[in-house]
Amino acid sequence: PQVPAMAEDPRAAVAGQTKRLNSGAEVVERLEENGHQNKRLKGGADEEDAEDQSKKSPKRKIVLLMAYSGKGYHGMQRNVGSSQFKTIEDDLVSALVQSGCIPENHGEDMKKMSFQRCARTDKGVSAAGQIVSLKVRLIDDILEKINNHLPSHIRILGLKRVTGGFNSKNKCDARTYSYMLPTFAFAHKDLEVQEEIYRLDKETLDRVNKLLSCYKGTHNFHNFTSQKGPRDPSAKRYIMEMSCGEPFVRENMEFAVIQVKGQSFMMHQIRKMIGLVIAIVKGYAAESVLERSWGEEKVDVPKAPGLGLVLERVHFEKYNRRFGNDGLHEPLEWTEEEEKIALFKEQYIYPTIINTEREEKSMANWLSTLPIHDFDSSAVEMQANNKNPK
Repeated sequence: PQVPAMAEDPRAAVAGQTKRLNSGAEVVERLEENGHQNKRLKGGADEEDAEDQSKKSPKRKIVLLMAYSGKGYHGMQRNVGSSQFKTIEDDLVSALVQSGCIPENHGEDMKKMSFQRCARTDKGVSAAGQIVSLKVRLIDDILEKINNHLPSHIRILGLKRVTGGFNSKNKCDARTYSYMLPTFAFAHKDLEVQEEIYRLDKETLDRVNKLLSCYKGTHNFHNFTSQKGPRDPSAKRYIMEMSCGEPFVRENMEFAVIQVKGQSFMMHQIRKMIGLVIAIVKGYAAESVLERSWGEEKVDVPKAPGLGLVLERVHFEKYNRRFGNDGLHEPLEWTEEEEKIALFKEQYIYPTIINTEREEKSMANWLSTLPIHDFDSSAVEMQANNKNPK
């Protein structure tokens, strides 16, 4: 059976506009670029220009639509100097250099190509719609050439030209993640559960959805990440949607997919949001813990495994309204790439999650750690302990 199609934002499918790269458009784009940042005033600009002239293809600001299976990688973001922790960007940069899109020295210093990723996915996390922005030489058959130098579990699925000042992180209004998990994760702790046979009933699914919907709106998520205090303004985050879809069976095991759309997320935030709901549904924590976790006191929130987490898509609604139909730039919509995205998930992302779950039992092992969490210590008790240090 197919994985149920992810809920789409109801939007007019935008026909890919023909890229009008005639000289008039080029001039306007140049002005646009210089409006953001006057290239001519920079030291060493002449050398760069000379280098570009010699290469016969000037650099252009583009975005790449990327999909990858994150297993075995230490996240998306490159850590220059710590080569033992391989990241997705290490493989990407190497492919960009080998295909001739960027000079070799840009690989060492990513600022040189104005590189920016939309989301820093954590260790082991996959993506179906990651977006990176950077300056490259627009060589012929560029996608094919980059993909030829990438492993099959990392693909560039699309490319679009963007304005010179575009930054994929700052211009992104929202991000949608999905989390695929075996449904036995929601079985009550007092039930004797056989993982292969367990099937989620409607009542439990309704309860899961009721709890997930509590996250909607703006809350203080300081308990859902590390290194942020309760008064840190950046711990406040806005969640637009969060729900769990209908279960489906794969390789005899039942799975379900939780979708969450938010403005931006902190490290481990989604995994902890899901971890806490699982702890409540299983009967380890009271529902009141959810409300309490947004208060100032420290609450012990368990972090679900990274394996099932997938960056589904990133949203650029404001940019699209402003530049999407200016006749020069295309809206950052990937309607034409939807099929490739779905195929990549079927071939690389879902099988990895399912097989790893069956072989390494990451969810089952994590569930066995839930009893060691202390969900009950209240602020009053903590204050009492602080006053009477042993």
